[in-house]
Amino acid sequence: MKTLVALAAWCILFVLCWPLALLVLVLWPVAWLLSLPFRLVGVTFSALFAFLHALLMLPARLLGARPRTVATPA
Repeated sequence: MKTLVALAAWCILFVLCWPLALLVLVLWPVAWLLSLPFRLVGVTFSALFAFLHALLMLPARLLGARPRTVATPA
């Protein structure tokens, strides 16, 4: 669904201002490459916090507490 919205937005931009739309088309991969390190850091910190949570909750789980179910975001 995100891809469809992005494509529709790009088509509207192409109709309104085609040089800007072509510039966006060319610069999008560069922006994606520049954002990769930040995404990797985010994944690393997310994994670190999940590990710390599991480590800190281990004694409670060993004593019989049930893990809380967490709803996944859509």
